[in-house]
Amino acid sequence: MGWLEGQVALVTGGTGGIGSAVVRRYVAEGAKVGVMARDAAQLAKLKDELGDAIVTVQGDVVQYKDNQRALAATLEAFGRLDTFVGNAAVFDYFTRLDRIAPEDLESSFQRLFAVNVQGYLLGARCCIDALRETRGSMIFTLSNSAFYAGGGGILYVTAKHALVGMIRQLAYELAPDIRVNGVAPGATNTPMKSLEGLNKKSVPLNQIPGFEEGAAQAMPLKRIAEPEDHTGHYVLLASRKDSGLTTANIIHSDGGWEIRSAGARSHSKT
Repeated sequence: MGWLEGQVALVTGGTGGIGSAVVRRYVAEGAKVGVMARDAAQLAKLKDELGDAIVTVQGDVVQYKDNQRALAATLEAFGRLDTFVGNAAVFDYFTRLDRIAPEDLESSFQRLFAVNVQGYLLGARCCIDALRETRGSMIFTLSNSAFYAGGGGILYVTAKHALVGMIRQLAYELAPDIRVNGVAPGATNTPMKSLEGLNKKSVPLNQIPGFEEGAAQAMPLKRIAEPEDHTGHYVLLASRKDSGLTTANIIHSDGGWEIRSAGARSHSKT
């Protein structure tokens, strides 16, 4: 018996990186999962791997109708919904405000916030009624950039900070029927893409030269995360038995980012 035996989840941004790792872990813990993502080929590959344990929907989180289709497909296939996981996001390749052309700022802001903030709200709005029926939960992927500067550029960091308020307000509005929580990963070996056209130097996150080594050295635990390293937190927060009194909470899974400036280790014996 897994931690999520008999439960049903819907994961947006469910292919590649943390999203597909969460889907795999949920299935391993006994859940059935609806998966929405933009890449049809990756969805087909995941379906071949996990079979009838998942149902897939190609769609864009910025479109309300696509979120509706994903929910409808999940309910049709599995009959209920216990957990909604909002996970889709785009990066900004550490682009500073003074490096964004004034004529591009408004459109860049709108496009990034449409995915990273509005996409979560649209998915959440679609799932409220189904989650009220099961007294389920919502879980959102944040970032260490939701709490600290330097993990991205101005647009990404601002958007992630906004999501902290979103989680707290949704937890307030949806209690006592629905729990609302988040997971805030640190630097992770994922192919997350940057907003198209924002920075000519941008490449997928894990293709940045020196990214893995640099990120590991910045962490007190001295290693970059793999997507699978975060999935236990998503399982815990989805479990009614083990986190039934947890809401408005964000679990940090960032290698100790808050203490990254700790002093040198002492080798003296006492």
